[in-house]
Amino acid sequence: MSDLIADRPAEVLIVVPARFASVRFPGKPLALLGEKPLVQWTWEAAMRASDLGDVVVATEDERIAEAVRGFGGTAVMTGAAARNGTERCAEVAARRPGAKLVINLQGDSPLVRRSDIAALVDAWRATGAAMLTPWLACDAATEARLLADAAAGRVGGTTVVADRAGNALYFSKRVLPHGARPKLHIGLYAYTPAALAAYAGWAPGALELAEGLEQLRFLENGMGIRLVEVPAPEAGFWEVNNAEDVPLVASALGGAVGL
Repeated sequence: MSDLIADRPAEVLIVVPARFASVRFPGKPLALLGEKPLVQWTWEAAMRASDLGDVVVATEDERIAEAVRGFGGTAVMTGAAARNGTERCAEVAARRPGAKLVINLQGDSPLVRRSDIAALVDAWRATGAAMLTPWLACDAATEARLLADAAAGRVGGTTVVADRAGNALYFSKRVLPHGARPKLHIGLYAYTPAALAAYAGWAPGALELAEGLEQLRFLENGMGIRLVEVPAPEAGFWEVNNAEDVPLVASALGGAVGL
C-alpha cells in the first residue's frame, strides 16, 4: 500500500473515497463526464479547497489509482475489506496521525463547492462536534427528481430530518418527511479521528444495512451528527447515484464538461 506524503502535516485532511466495486454502478469513479472520469471531477472539486488541507484519493483498485496519478493526484491504496467510504477514511486517518479533522468528499459528488467544505471546517472549529455533514433546502425541481427516482424504483438522493438543535434524527433514501419540503443531504462528511476509529470498531447496524447509508452507523451507536445548512447552487445539486445521473450532473457542471 502507498503511504501518505507527510512532509507537510495538515490539520485537515480531505479524502476522496473512490471504490470500483460499486453495487449500483460498477466502475463509477472511471465513468466519463466529457473527456474526464468522474473521480477527476471530484478530485478537482476537492482541490479547490486545498488551502484548507491536504487532498488524497483513497481506493482499493489499481485502475482508479493509476487514473488519479495520471491527472496529478495523490492516490492512497486501501484494503478491499472496507465496506464504505467512512471505513476507507478511517483506514487513511490511522496512517496520518497529524490530522485533527478528516473530510470525506465522496467520489460521486463533483458538484461539492469549496464553500461547503469550509462550512464544515468552520462549524467543527466553532462547536467541536465529532461528526458533521451538510444539507441544503430542496427546490421544487429537486424534490420532483427525488420523487421520480422513488417512483421508478431507483435509489437516488438522500434526505435528512433534524431535531430543533440542528442534529440529525435520521437519513433515508426515502423522501422524508411526508407533507413538507425535504432537506437534501450532501455526500460530504467531517469527522474527528476518534470518531472514525470508533466507527471502524462498530459492526454495521440494521438501519445502515437497510438504507445503504453508512452515516447511520453513528446514529445507531448513539453518536450525534451535527447538520450544517449550506445554500443551494444556482445550477442545482445532484450526485451520481446511478448511470442515469451522469447527464444531469454533467449539465450542472456546465460548459467545462463539453457535453
